[in-house]
Amino acid sequence: MTGKEYKKMAEKASPPTAKIKNAVCAYVFGGGICAIGEGFRMLYERLGLGEDKVKLLVPVSLIVIAAILTAIGLFDKIARIAGAGTIVPITGFANSIVSPAMEFQSEGKILGTGAQMFKIAGPVLVYGTAAAVIYGVVYFLATR
Repeated sequence: MTGKEYKKMAEKASPPTAKIKNAVCAYVFGGGICAIGEGFRMLYERLGLGEDKVKLLVPVSLIVIAAILTAIGLFDKIARIAGAGTIVPITGFANSIVSPAMEFQSEGKILGTGAQMFKIAGPVLVYGTAAAVIYGVVYFLATR
């Protein structure tokens, strides 16, 4: 089989993607997640919490909700419709940590849940930390 024949076969077998529909769904769901975060911010401010507590509680609330939705299997169903809209960093990151942990919980608390939890999120943490250190060094040298 030549490369051209394989390409024709692959194009025939894979359905076309609805790019406009996917973009609209991602925009609506991503904006919805951000709106929920804004709603939490307004709620916490109305409850009289200080600015520092509000800044802490909003992301924590979104992380807990995303983790619970992942644990009960609802996050994946939402993600099938929302596509990239669920990758709003905080909820997508929570899902990427909880999802492997749920998958491997049958292997035990330590080697299953604990070890697999950072399978996907681990590289993000490592590279994020390394980038922060590099940025900090460059900033320090530039402002010196």
